[in-house]
Amino acid sequence: MNHIKLLFFATIRDRAGAKSMELDIPADMTILQLKKKLGEDYPNLKESMTSVLVTINREYAFDEAVVPPNAEIALFPPVSGG
Repeated sequence: MNHIKLLFFATIRDRAGAKSMELDIPADMTILQLKKKLGEDYPNLKESMTSVLVTINREYAFDEAVVPPNAEIALFPPVSGG
């Protein structure tokens, strides 16, 4: 198992009802699998997981990235300019 810390920002924080949480996940879990797990385990987050921006240890990550041990994962809603 891999222990990680999740950080939630903006509307995702509101939907999660917390600013952070810690989870144990399988060692080879990808970002896509993590987003699916969060959507299933926390129904309030399901809609957000389709367009969320993710960082691993403060660097942007794509769905195919494998979550490293003891990672800090941050989840941000999409940002739009105007």
